[in-house]
Amino acid sequence: MSQKQIKVTLVRSVIGTKSDHRATVRGLGLGKVNSSRVLLDTPEIRGMIRKVDYLVKVSEV
Repeated sequence: MSQKQIKVTLVRSVIGTKSDHRATVRGLGLGKVNSSRVLLDTPEIRGMIRKVDYLVKVSEV
């Protein structure tokens, strides 16, 4: 059984945000605005998304 996956897209620029929020976005594997990554839906990833929820959009794969 494979784990559920989610697609995370950076929809706002990280310019002017806190440094730890920028680091979290980089940790999710996102660089430029509109970049996307498909990630496993784990509690750790969900926590990172919750921290920067105002910068990213999440959809199911």
